[in-house]
Amino acid sequence: MTAVRGVVATGRGKPVEVTTIHVPDPGPGEVVVRVQACGVCHTDLHYREGGINDEFPFLLGHEVAGVVDSVGDGVGNVAPGDFVVLNWRAVCGVCRACRRGRPQYCFDTHNAAQSMTLDDGTPLSPALGIGGFAERTLVHSGQCTKVDPAARPAVVGLLGCGVMAGIGAAVNTGGAGPGDSVAVIGCGGVGNGAIAGADMAGARRIIAVDKDPAKLEWAREFGATHTVNAAEADTVEAIRELTGGNGADLVVDAVGVPQTYTQAFYARDLAGTVVLVGVPSPDMRLELPLLDVFARGGSLKSSWYGDCLPERDFPMLAELYQQGRLPLEKFVTEEIALDDVEAAFEKMHRGEVLRSVVTF
Repeated sequence: MTAVRGVVATGRGKPVEVTTIHVPDPGPGEVVVRVQACGVCHTDLHYREGGINDEFPFLLGHEVAGVVDSVGDGVGNVAPGDFVVLNWRAVCGVCRACRRGRPQYCFDTHNAAQSMTLDDGTPLSPALGIGGFAERTLVHSGQCTKVDPAARPAVVGLLGCGVMAGIGAAVNTGGAGPGDSVAVIGCGGVGNGAIAGADMAGARRIIAVDKDPAKLEWAREFGATHTVNAAEADTVEAIRELTGGNGADLVVDAVGVPQTYTQAFYARDLAGTVVLVGVPSPDMRLELPLLDVFARGGSLKSSWYGDCLPERDFPMLAELYQQGRLPLEKFVTEEIALDDVEAAFEKMHRGEVLRSVVTF
């Protein structure tokens, strides 16, 4: 058992606390990771606000890069000293999706069996099964993906969630490719990930849509060829105008509300694709004329974690970053200390940052 400092959400909407947590020695199939960097993601804020579930207290943080500190019995994929990026999709290998050769859709992903705890023994619920706002964390070995140790932790750790979700939404789920026209609605971390993915895949025209001029400027840095300020223009008409009146081959909704999804639906070309990667709240409902769904054809998809396979995608994307072909470093707005997470949530809420990254 090791005592470390960690960021804990104790109740719905309450400011987070930096407190002592206890990390057990790894059991069978488990790994303790010494965290080097962890991004501040909107999902962590959703946990704090009770938007995921009510299993407080939460140990927040999940976009982690670090070094394996110790391993439990039966662990063969990593060893102490390995540099890893953590994922929240440790595939089981035996569920019906895995058996059909579709492990990216695994229905029974793994987490550590033991709990990390507070001083009084209260078990913590780690965000997305990771809990990375801590000096060390306990995860299942399948949540560890080795990447090149020369990569910068604050950058490649972001592959653990939001950036991967965006890149994967465009490339894995949406199938963006050379010559395509792609529109992305919502240009935060996930949306700009989709823009970077579309650019990396060779899309000919990439249209960024947001109401915030600063986010639209960020989008240009990631490869957007055109921008649409949704506060000043009709999103659907603007995208159609920029695509010869037809609509985009692929539209990614990185916001996840009925209004933006409806815009995405009508802003795509006939037989085009819509990908929903923004996460809706449970109360949201969508109404579309069923005849329009039928008549426009194409595909309506949702993208969960960018349909990624961490052991395939993380090393590949880390290598592309190191080659200068994927500008992951531009997602890092600032590096902060563990005590600054609450302030980082406020900056994120105000739209001042793409990613604050806690570094140790």
